Amino acid sequence: MDVHERELDTPWEGVLTTSTGGSDAAVLILAGSSGRVERERARLLAGQGLTALAMRWFGGPGQPPGICEIPLETFTDAVGLLRSTGASRIGILGVSKGAEAALLTAVRDPRVDMVVAVSPTDSVWCNVGPGHDGRHHPYRSSWSWQGEPLPFLPMDDSWTPGSPEGEPVAFTGWYELSRRTFGHLLPGAAIPVERARAGMLLVAGGDDKMWPSLPAAERLAARRRSAGAEVTVISRAEAGHRPRFPGESVLPASRAHLHGGTPHADAILGADAWPLIVAALRGVPDARPGD
Repeated sequence: MDVHERELDTPWEGVLTTSTGGSDAAVLILAGSSGRVERERARLLAGQGLTALAMRWFGGPGQPPGICEIPLETFTDAVGLLRSTGASRIGILGVSKGAEAALLTAVRDPRVDMVVAVSPTDSVWCNVGPGHDGRHHPYRSSWSWQGEPLPFLPMDDSWTPGSPEGEPVAFTGWYELSRRTFGHLLPGAAIPVERARAGMLLVAGGDDKMWPSLPAAERLAARRRSAGAEVTVISRAEAGHRPRFPGESVLPASRAHLHGGTPHADAILGADAWPLIVAALRGVPDARPGD
């Protein structure tokens, strides 16, 4: 299938990737805290007959340099762009902080039909990096809506890394400690996925070292089920924070962060999830019942 790419530079950097003949189904692709435009992933999804928009949502011109009070309107505007292509079915595929954004957008935008949240969280967290003012602290929300910051969980700065100085750091323990320390804020910071009209597919590895995405996915699924809403969870105990889909290149190991898993386990989780992701985004019947 032929794939065509159109570079975007306004209102944000991105690439709109389409297959020959167009598509009734489109997907917004959101990277995590890497901030990259997921071009390779967009090409793969366009190769499956989807219109795919991969965008930079922070760190670009006019955007905060970090993930700090990012307007969720950034993503609802992107949904509108996809609708303008003629797509009648809209999905969002987000990873890590991008998954946080995807879930929050679906709660607020009824035009979203499906969310695929890879390595998700079930709570709104504080900023990662500086806002427009260049400040990292005091902690602020990662997100805003209609000009107001969303309630969030801050980090407990009493935490210290367990790894030797200069070695990659696992952050899961920091998030677990912060959930305990600020437990009184959990109800307000919870992502209310039970309110979203969209279907949801959650992908998480049990060896995630960046944050505890599998327990978060299980809590998200419980909220959905309590409301009688659709959800599917795909997991693998040995996989880490970065599942890779068939045809994607292997990501190099980070010198700063431990992501968990192994390239083999991450690839297996991605391969398990891929046909269900494509089916969910295209709106065809699921290949197997939800977990």
